[in-house]
Amino acid sequence: MDQEHIPGGAEGAGRRRFLAIATGAATAAGLGSVTGCAGGPGGGGGGGGTPKGDGAGKEAPAAPGRGGFDVKAENARPGNADWHVTKAGPARAIEGFADRVSVLPGESFGLHVSTTAPRFTVSAYRMGWYGGARARLVWRSEALTGVRQPEPTVDAGTRMVRTRWPRTATVDTKGWPEGCYLLRLDAQGGEGQRFVPVTVRSAATAGRTVIVNAVATWQAYNRWGGYGSYDGPSGGYASRSLSVTFDRPYEYDDGAGLFLVYEAPLVALAERLGIPLAYATTTDVARERRLLEGASAVLSPGHDEYWSPEQRAHVTAARDAGSNIAILGANCCFRRIRLEPSELGPDRTVVCYKSSYDQDPGFRRGQPATVDFRSAPGADPESSLLGVIYDGYPVDAPYVVTNPGHWLFEGTGAKAGDGFAHLVGVEYDKVNTGFPTPRPIEILAHSPVVCEGRPSHQDTAYYTVPSGAGVFATGTMRWVEALDATGDGRSGTNHGLDARSGALTTRVTENLLRVFAAGPAGRTHPAQDNVKAVYGGS
Repeated sequence: MDQEHIPGGAEGAGRRRFLAIATGAATAAGLGSVTGCAGGPGGGGGGGGTPKGDGAGKEAPAAPGRGGFDVKAENARPGNADWHVTKAGPARAIEGFADRVSVLPGESFGLHVSTTAPRFTVSAYRMGWYGGARARLVWRSEALTGVRQPEPTVDAGTRMVRTRWPRTATVDTKGWPEGCYLLRLDAQGGEGQRFVPVTVRSAATAGRTVIVNAVATWQAYNRWGGYGSYDGPSGGYASRSLSVTFDRPYEYDDGAGLFLVYEAPLVALAERLGIPLAYATTTDVARERRLLEGASAVLSPGHDEYWSPEQRAHVTAARDAGSNIAILGANCCFRRIRLEPSELGPDRTVVCYKSSYDQDPGFRRGQPATVDFRSAPGADPESSLLGVIYDGYPVDAPYVVTNPGHWLFEGTGAKAGDGFAHLVGVEYDKVNTGFPTPRPIEILAHSPVVCEGRPSHQDTAYYTVPSGAGVFATGTMRWVEALDATGDGRSGTNHGLDARSGALTTRVTENLLRVFAAGPAGRTHPAQDNVKAVYGGS
């Protein structure tokens, strides 16, 4: 994955532009502007038909286990390694979106597809481990009639891209197991392929580890139609969308959004371990107050920046009831958003005015300002939940182990001072007691960084609370990406991360998931505060 920083005026201390490129079919990109390093933390700123299966979707669901879904039985089924997009074709050859971000098993959703081909098919792949194949074909449609949909429009006030495409097909998920899905659209004649992501969510999460797809962040970074939450066609911050909608395809990673780089490696690892799992999206967590009740753990993936106040409140309540929380990225819970309906249904518009919050009609009606959580009005720094706080962009630095005796490093062979090249980046977090910080908190890795000339540190941290819950934060955005790192890193893929980094992050994540799946981690693994020893302060 490549990241490119484009300097120039934007929000506060700087702007960022990442272009992330992963191996194989996985390419992900984001465009954005956030606080840079120079200012330090907080500085500045038609029609519908129902496709019929060809037999792939007629199998019975996996036998239920703990929590109603047996992930081991599911992953014992043969996988399909041919799930990748291998012939993307021209930009508009075929593309589409689902009119539901998530559905319960057995519910249906609509596909809205535009293609230059006369016919196309849809293949639904459930993403997981499957002996390394990483996906299983659950259902495939018959050939469907293709249509070229109308060009999108852009709202004058919010610069939100709208498609208003008629529904092309209705998909019934009867027999589909819970999980994360990529639907592959294949245009007839090999003209092109694209993905459409959808989550078959869990109705309950008690006793299970919940994988939460960070769909609001996927959408914020989506520039399909020329606009996203960071800039528009001019490349300037002032031309950004103030609201973005799920009613459009994802531009990045052949339509997969940010899933393949920042989430799929975590899904594969968790499913390989066979721990009881549940599946949800950020919009589900925000909407359903009781969804996380009794969950063993809640997993935030590699890039999970955009949260609604409701999502944050529900995750915090889960922590305070004993559910463990794992933050497996950086810059998490940074932007406060509001979810609004679109023409296709509820919670399909992500509103985030950022520095223009006073222009937001919702704010004028008394709703929370859609600014950074740490910013006024209504400042509520993310560190009170995460333990760490976002400190800047961009960096590329070694990850330095400072607490090798910690249970999370068991079996890694890591020693104090060991460094793992390129594992800290491109955004990073740290423990900063100048912001609300739960205690006791342990720092496991304390990595020196220099971010646009400003020396600082990245921290991996773990804290526990009276409910018994443990909260772990990697403090680096490259953690999930590193789970797939192989070789010596010289090829430059995955930011030069090598097999040594892959082995470290994999073993630490395995240790984490196993302990977190067993119940409140603080009861068996209480945090031992070491902030003073690491930082020399309080």
